[in-house]
This record gives sequence, C-alpha cells and structure tokens, in this order.
Amino acid sequence: MSDARTVEAGSPGMSVTRPGAALLEVQGLEKAFGPTRVLEGIDFHLAEGEKVCVVGPSGSGKTTLIRCFNLLIEPTRGKLFFRGDLVGDWPERPATINLRQYRRRIGMVFQHFELFPHLTAIDNITLAPRRILGRSRAEARATAEELLQRIGLAHVAKAHPHRLSGGQKQRIAIARALAMSPELILFDEPTSALDPEMVGEVLRLMADLAREGTTMVIVTHELGFARQVADRLVVMEAGRIVEQGPTAKMFEAPELQRTREILQLEASWGYQL
Repeated sequence: MSDARTVEAGSPGMSVTRPGAALLEVQGLEKAFGPTRVLEGIDFHLAEGEKVCVVGPSGSGKTTLIRCFNLLIEPTRGKLFFRGDLVGDWPERPATINLRQYRRRIGMVFQHFELFPHLTAIDNITLAPRRILGRSRAEARATAEELLQRIGLAHVAKAHPHRLSGGQKQRIAIARALAMSPELILFDEPTSALDPEMVGEVLRLMADLAREGTTMVIVTHELGFARQVADRLVVMEAGRIVEQGPTAKMFEAPELQRTREILQLEASWGYQL
C-alpha cells in the first residue's frame, strides 16, 4: 500500500489523509502496559465490506488489538487511520478527535455482552441511538423492534438481561451494535462465554451479517466459522502477526510452519455452521 500523504496545515488537529485508503489501517502499532509489551509492530488494513478473523493462542494480543482500533485502549506507538484520515500518531501526536463521535462509527460486541442489567432488551438497544445519535424515542424504538424481529427475539423485548440465555444476550448485544448503523463492527470472542448449545445461534447471525456485506473484524477461536465466513485470516502470537492472507490459502497452504502449528492447535474449536 502506498505511503503517500496529503497534509493540510492548520491547528494541532491538522488533517492527514491517505488517498484511496482502506476503511481502517494501522502502521507499526505497539501497546505496552508498563514494562509488558502486548503488541509489537502491527501493520493491518481493512477494506470496506471485508470480513477478517483474528485467531491465535490466548494471550497473543488479539483483544488488545481490536480495542486499539476503536481506542478503548490507546496505543503506545504507531499510526491509526480511518477512511484515510489520521486518527492518531503515537507517541508524538495522540488522538485529538472526538472519541464519542469516532466510536459511534465502529460497533463493538464484547465477550461478556456488557448489557445494562437494569434495562430491558429493547431499552439496551435504543439507549445509544437516543443519547448519541439524537434519535427520538419513537424512531429508536421502531428500529429496535425491527432488529429484534430480525434476530428472532421480538418476544423478549421487555425482558431484563438476567432473564435471558447467554445466546439471547449476545444477539441483543449484536442488535445494539447494529442500531448505531456502524461502518465497522468489532467482535471480541463473541461465543467464548456461551454454553456450547448456544454458540450456533450467535454464529449463524454473524454469518448472515457477513453475507449482507457488513464490514467485520472478529477475534475468535471458532476456526470452522472463520473458514466459512472470513475473507482473510490473521494469525497472531506473542503480540505479533505471524502471518495473514486469504482464508483458503491460510488453511490449505500457509507459508510458515508456525502458522500451521497454531491453526492445528486451534482446530479443536472449529464449529461448523
């Protein structure tokens, strides 16, 4: 990818734009917590409409990576671009953007759902569109009702999270992300907290989103799902990208022996849709 830049002079928040850029791109991304280096030298780009699965052993930095994408975790070093615009260049120029406005463009689905326990399912879905997008109660509710119908959970609209199964909670969390009409959705091991019988209902919903062209980055151990859904596979270990490439090639003929070893190790998690 070309390293060309156009710079428009101005305030400390001057814009830096990459012509013909990816939807999201990071260069030389690093993250350290004190003396512990969690990410090292990450180069990654994501095209609009692309589905990328990030796999690797536990502790390899996968969750930290996608949390850096939406700045839930701020990088220690490196550049982050979104639609060609420079979001931050650490450590010299940390992000000066409006984080609330930036994050509204990127949906996030967490491992442990993170639903508000005091709100009903439909109120969990309508809260952000009302508070952040400024939608009316009626408009937000109409969208939420459509989403609940779409995911097969219209009957639990008035239920609180403690009355829902894990699979239902995660589908509500996905609907909550979709209600914001994000340009990208990040999934952080969305099935790892579920009982085995509930995994399929969440993966089938995610597969439907993939077929509809939703741009997605998915941290997962579900290699069967990754093989069927992802356009590209990213394999991580010890805070680095070991290898990445088209999904079929990565499974059938990876370039590195270490990639083969990691994929074989992870293969026991392979849910088939």
